[in-house]
Amino acid sequence: MRYHALACDYDGTLAWEGSVSAHVIDALHRLKDSGRKLLLVTGRELGDLKAVFHNLELFDRVVAENGALLYRPATGEQKVLGEAPPEALVERLRALGVQPLSVGASIIATVHPWETTVVRAIRDLGFEHQVVFNKGSVMVLPPTVNKGTGLSAALDELMLSPHNTVAIGDAENDHAFLSLCECSIAVADALPVVKQRADLVTRAGSGEGVAELAERLLSDDLASIAHLLERHDVPLGTAADGRAVKVRAYGESVLIAGPSGSGKSTVTMGFLEGVAEGGYQFCVIDPEGDYGSVDRAVALGSNDGPPTPDEVLNLLQSPAHCAVVNLTGLALQDRPGYFARLFPRLQELRAHTGRPHWVVVDEAHHLLPMERESASQAFPPEFTGLVLVTVEPSHVARNALATVDWVVAVGDDPGKSLNGFANAVGMADPALPTSRLPEGDVWVWSARGGAPPVRIRPVEARAEHLRHRRKYAEGDVGDDRSFYFRGAAGKLNLRAQNLLVFLQIAEGIDDETWAFHLARGDYARWFRDVIKDPDLAAESDQVARQTALSPNESRERIAEAIRARYTNPT
Repeated sequence: MRYHALACDYDGTLAWEGSVSAHVIDALHRLKDSGRKLLLVTGRELGDLKAVFHNLELFDRVVAENGALLYRPATGEQKVLGEAPPEALVERLRALGVQPLSVGASIIATVHPWETTVVRAIRDLGFEHQVVFNKGSVMVLPPTVNKGTGLSAALDELMLSPHNTVAIGDAENDHAFLSLCECSIAVADALPVVKQRADLVTRAGSGEGVAELAERLLSDDLASIAHLLERHDVPLGTAADGRAVKVRAYGESVLIAGPSGSGKSTVTMGFLEGVAEGGYQFCVIDPEGDYGSVDRAVALGSNDGPPTPDEVLNLLQSPAHCAVVNLTGLALQDRPGYFARLFPRLQELRAHTGRPHWVVVDEAHHLLPMERESASQAFPPEFTGLVLVTVEPSHVARNALATVDWVVAVGDDPGKSLNGFANAVGMADPALPTSRLPEGDVWVWSARGGAPPVRIRPVEARAEHLRHRRKYAEGDVGDDRSFYFRGAAGKLNLRAQNLLVFLQIAEGIDDETWAFHLARGDYARWFRDVIKDPDLAAESDQVARQTALSPNESRERIAEAIRARYTNPT
């Protein structure tokens, strides 16, 4: 289930002319019986809301005063989320004759046309309070309080993510909480600007529009409008024609396959950073300790031993936390059993909350092996939001492979990975061009789309980019990929295994040797092909074309370009 919560505005959305029909109440009852949570998000003060609406017990949380007050109907507890209204401002508004004037736990409320008077009073007194509009209502709130902040606090208490929440509203003050949620809905009689920004507009207006949404949630969990949520898609990379290749944030799975050392973890890291940027929760099962630097993730486990499943689940209780489960401290033969114990716990958490949104299984051929019957049976074929990383798809449990929508083939023999997957799941081998891929590119196949594989340049992870910078600046690219200063007659054989050594040698070699390699484009070629820095290569080419430069001047220009990219603070 994608949507575990419905967040609903009251006036003009749930209620028509201040009251809610029995038909709408019945729809909400059925929605709650499905296991979903209900949240009411309103600009009204709590006492006023209680006076007009007698079904608050339906809701798991009520966000009142436009985000400034959190109410728990089951216990009657209240939590003020904003500071109290400034007494000086209240007195000034009363002195100015503002009527009606209502003062809540944090909100000050009046109606049009008093907004000009209110803004002037706030300015004259030097307060930072904001004025928020709700059709004809005028509300004064602390500067950081809105329906979005209030809903966030309510979802945190329920351990739910906005990505598992659908919101419905109608007016200006609803933008903050509508935009927070995975899917935003406007009722048919909402303000035009709200309808324009919503993912979907109901056919019915206030009240009945909520009942319509409830029926759609019960019918297919809004699967029929998943195509309207492309803004949440996670990028895999860019095709040769410039088209972005993306994976849906919900309902799809990915297989990343290739031999050891081919760059599978690099592709996975880039994808995970996109998941993290979208605010989705992930859990990485990391047998080799390759993912300790992923954004937003807390690394659990070490060489001394893995975390307990309880430790992993405790961390993931908060939607804000992602986990990398390091299994390097566990004997190789014990890792499949550990996964078989942890994975049902992750399934249980997802059943109740929709999280973690993504589960990454590295070394999937070992943790989910085809021949290990217990691991295979423990894996539900309907489980999505999965990234399987493996050297050999044919060795992975078939019901895990059956969930895969996208196959990323990495390395020098992509056909082996693609065909291995296709044969394992009973599909025809995809047609793959025989031309050799440019270094760094991979093949991506939409396994359910029917189209041939596409060559892409994967998204490069920031962490991987920084690692590469350190490698090229200070590491060793290898004997066969080092730069050799030999000169025109080949009398020298000075090896530069990284950029810092390149700079040191360049400062000491004779002008003739420096100019020889510069004129031949050797520096630019090395920067482009080995260092993987086309901008540095282009700058070197530009220096080479300026034949009026002396060897010392050209040497210093290229040295400055290297230092700017690889040795200056970032």
